[in-house]
Amino acid sequence: MLSAVDLAFGYPGRRVGSGATFSVSAGEVFCLLGPNGCGKTTLFKTLLGLLPALDGRLELDGAPVSSLSRRHFAQRVAYVPQATAAHFPFSVFDVALMGRASRIGTFERPSASDRAIVHETLVQLGIAHLGDHPYTAISGGERQMTLVARALAQRPAMIVMDEPTASLDFGNQARILNQILALAREGIAVVLSTHEPGHAFACAGTVA
Repeated sequence: MLSAVDLAFGYPGRRVGSGATFSVSAGEVFCLLGPNGCGKTTLFKTLLGLLPALDGRLELDGAPVSSLSRRHFAQRVAYVPQATAAHFPFSVFDVALMGRASRIGTFERPSASDRAIVHETLVQLGIAHLGDHPYTAISGGERQMTLVARALAQRPAMIVMDEPTASLDFGNQARILNQILALAREGIAVVLSTHEPGHAFACAGTVA
């Protein structure tokens, strides 16, 4: 599904890492383990096509990531960033509904089918009761689960998660880790980063 060969990543004039070679298949949990500041997020931005690779080869389904349209890429790969402070009081349902954007035409509105997919996703994650709540008024753990719901609503083949358990209490960390395992059982490839070795051992099939 996703493969990198001798991948170099970083910014113009500053190479952060090089020689990264790995592949991720459907139903696999691939964990990038390392301390804060070691370049995990920079590598993820490169995997997502937000930063160009400085060298090497990066492919999705056998095609160079750089050759894929953003719409096509978003239909295959979803991204869950770390939950951050929210500034706009969209409802939890509407935040999750934003995950359908890549499957809606430019001048179209979300259909009844799109809304049904979002409702099903919120039920799956156990947060359907938060659907009408403002995203700005829920806890950090609930915001993180909402971002997972937004990613799942894309119906992707792969989800990239940047430190998905950061700043969460023990209970919410366990919920996220269990959800990662559930996604893998459904055949979704999961790529995540963490600085917690225990989390890598708890859910990952492959650790780098």
